[in-house]
Amino acid sequence: MPVFSCLEVRKVPLRTRIYIDGFNLYYGCLRKTSYKWLDLRTLFEKHILPSILYCPGPGAEPAKMELDSCAIRYFTAPILGRAAKAEDSVASQAQYHAALASFEAISVTKGYYSLTKSSQHLVDGDDPDKDPSECGKVTVWKLEEKQSDVNLALSLYDDAISCPELGQLVVVTNDTDIAPALALIKRKKPDLVIGLVIPTRPDKNKGDLAMEREVNADLSRYANWTRSHIKSQELATSQLPRVVQGRRKAAIKPISWYGRPDLLQAAMTTALPIKPRPGDFFQWAEKANDYMGGLRPIDLLEDEAGAEVVMAYITGYIRDHLPADTALP
Repeated sequence: MPVFSCLEVRKVPLRTRIYIDGFNLYYGCLRKTSYKWLDLRTLFEKHILPSILYCPGPGAEPAKMELDSCAIRYFTAPILGRAAKAEDSVASQAQYHAALASFEAISVTKGYYSLTKSSQHLVDGDDPDKDPSECGKVTVWKLEEKQSDVNLALSLYDDAISCPELGQLVVVTNDTDIAPALALIKRKKPDLVIGLVIPTRPDKNKGDLAMEREVNADLSRYANWTRSHIKSQELATSQLPRVVQGRRKAAIKPISWYGRPDLLQAAMTTALPIKPRPGDFFQWAEKANDYMGGLRPIDLLEDEAGAEVVMAYITGYIRDHLPADTALP
């Protein structure tokens, strides 16, 4: 929803820099979706910032916001293979980080994960409300992200103090640990505009007005404006191209990051006699197909019904154009 705030008069565009908590963004908006190959600049430049109606003063028109040459600072930590849930998690994340790093306007700062054994109190099955001090203990693996929030807070404060050309800092997180940095910035640089974007989505079970996570009041108290969520449609229309050319090598969207990797892989396998290389298959699949009602095969492969159309086309093409004894994979 548009946000209104009238605090100060500015006659020039707000030069803006975005600070993204990658962990918060992933678990708040991207986990279990096909939107992980996210184009961060497009998301904020085309969707988030234009939706903010921040009034610089009483009776003033909404401020124009423009991204700085160093537009986005992204804070993350490489997944530990020992704790990864999928075999390709480490490689997939590395591809995305490489894709982001190929853009001069985006900087990627990495912390790390700590994996240790920890003794924790076990909830009593017969009396779940029993105090932890009265419960037994069990040894568990404890996985913690380290330095990412500290790196974000330090970078945020350093830029606020050292970059006078910046008129606005936008923070994408719902982590209370960032609140002290925002409080200090407000005290040291009261004229600097602070925007807050909560990385969460509308709750499908409760309707568009209910969010999966509440706005963190400890953060929003220091923000000139707050956007309470990111829409799924905004994520869907802010995707990087499948292949992102880097300085040394290209970063490629992982198969597992598509909506239905099982259907996509099946189609790629079936098409091997005519499209033996993945690049050839995707070049065909990403174009509108007149035989499929003008739709793109890659989009049809997002569900069972669409996949049937694509598979029927592929098998029919092989039958009609290749020798009769051509074996299907």
